[in-house]
Amino acid sequence: MGMTMTQKILAAHSGLNSVTAGQLIEANLDMVLGNDVTSPVAINEMNKFGKTSVFDKNRISLVMDHFTPNKDIQSAENCKQVREFAKKYDILHYYDVGNMGIEHALLPEQGIVTCGDCIIGADSHTCTYGALGAFSTGVGSTDMAAGMVTGKAWFKVPSAIKVIITGKKAPYISGKDVILHLIGMISVDGALYKSLEFTGDGIKELSMDDRLCISNMAIECGAKNGIFPVDDITLDYVKDRSEKEYKIFEADDDADYDSVVEINLSSLEPTVACPHLPENTKTVDELGKIEIDQVVMGSCTNGRMEDMRIAAQILKDKKVAKGVRCIVIPATQRIYLQCIEEGLAQIFIKAGAIVSTPTCGPCLGGHMGILASGEKAVSTSNRNFVGRMGHVKSEIYLASPAVAAASAVSGYIADPRNI
Repeated sequence: MGMTMTQKILAAHSGLNSVTAGQLIEANLDMVLGNDVTSPVAINEMNKFGKTSVFDKNRISLVMDHFTPNKDIQSAENCKQVREFAKKYDILHYYDVGNMGIEHALLPEQGIVTCGDCIIGADSHTCTYGALGAFSTGVGSTDMAAGMVTGKAWFKVPSAIKVIITGKKAPYISGKDVILHLIGMISVDGALYKSLEFTGDGIKELSMDDRLCISNMAIECGAKNGIFPVDDITLDYVKDRSEKEYKIFEADDDADYDSVVEINLSSLEPTVACPHLPENTKTVDELGKIEIDQVVMGSCTNGRMEDMRIAAQILKDKKVAKGVRCIVIPATQRIYLQCIEEGLAQIFIKAGAIVSTPTCGPCLGGHMGILASGEKAVSTSNRNFVGRMGHVKSEIYLASPAVAAASAVSGYIADPRNI
């Protein structure tokens, strides 16, 4: 029996000729990732067991992004602890205020992760890097600690779901619509501990930003990881970025899949996930008129350059509706600067939005846009659980940057094709 892409990467990193679904393996890691929330826990675990060294100072990434710039004393103490740890062990990839970004946008942008890598991160959306043809998955802080010390992690080899993408994208359709549509089809546990393996002729229609968004939200249907094949679009992205040589893995023709799902890009409509689960999806036209209080455009899901451009295209020469707070958060310093250089920041501010330094902030109800009781928000982030962005009686509607921008102008959830 052949292997999937994920299984091939895991086999290679375990020193095995082949692996099968359900097999327990120990794999060598190319990168271990933590942030300002999860890294302190991992550091405390290392201290608890008296560990005084890391396996490779160049293969650990520590990104201060969730509560930075620090919102309170506790977040300041957390960052201080990680900052001192990074200095003590001379961690190459440490990112703080001034050179930081949201971790899952920053690492691909900087070429810190690349094709064929095996990556763990103490953040559930570490699965983002599957867009590059890597195996990447989220783990707990204890596993992060073990990874930093040993450079290894245990895995149960996942079985897989094959997602065949066909057709061409219509205007204003993006990777966010693709993944929301998929989650709506299979549910939030429809891919539990499985690998989502994307394939099909339609993949060439998806930009790298689309793919990063789709892989990012693989966890939202329970998947262990999401992964795309390496093609010309991937290679064009990594060729001037990757800080090391990459390796390309391809699924075998006779690889075994638990099921097959097909998505025709040509038939997709702008899609929204209604409260309080990502699987509660409807097209914009099915929603009716839902008035909103806030729009957030950013996060590790949709704070990339294409996202900023489509939002600016819709907001140009328009005004954010009265009573709506519109918050735009470029995902990295490089994207932030590019927004300024291209005049996008000016468009956002003239429209009545605010532009923030890169931060996870509002996505996890941390800062920079907390919701009050009864308030409704459209967010380009990845989760809309009860209380995710503030009060337990607030409501979050997940959508693409195009839908979010159109909604900011309209004052209610709107179809960007009608703006």
